[in-house]
Amino acid sequence: MRRIAKFYKVSREQFFEGWMDTFPGTGQTEIEKIYEKISLPRRATAGSAGYDFFSPVDFKLDPGETIKIPTGIRAQMEPDWVLKIYPRSGLGFKYRLQLNNTVGIIDSDYFNSDNEGHIFIKITNDSKEGKTLCVKEGTGFAQGIFLEYGITVDDDATAVRNGGMGSTTGK
Repeated sequence: MRRIAKFYKVSREQFFEGWMDTFPGTGQTEIEKIYEKISLPRRATAGSAGYDFFSPVDFKLDPGETIKIPTGIRAQMEPDWVLKIYPRSGLGFKYRLQLNNTVGIIDSDYFNSDNEGHIFIKITNDSKEGKTLCVKEGTGFAQGIFLEYGITVDDDATAVRNGGMGSTTGK
């Protein structure tokens, strides 16, 4: 198995900025406590493909509700690799938990972006059975899988990322 990546926490300042953007009105002391408890993603077993992302806080999602979670995590990886983010399989099966962008794509150059490559995960409880999802702090709610990718033989991309989500489209 090739070792091609490493997870880090974003800086306190970046986490504070991301948290306040998502949850305005949260006190600095509370954000500090949340930041200190952040766990880096990890695999549950030697045979697991996915690295579990753990919720930094308790949250509840009624059917149809959405939440954006600033994870406090960034991923440094070798070029030609991508980190794909999905809901945890069990939560998707039981609650139709879905990422709002279907699959999160974390490019290798996102690590060096202006927001330090801070990974945000926006999910919706799309339950058709009226099930409320309750996730406790420290519980895995999403998973990331590293995959190698290729490019076309005539690819001539030379641009350098300088921004976060949606920054590579030029719009």
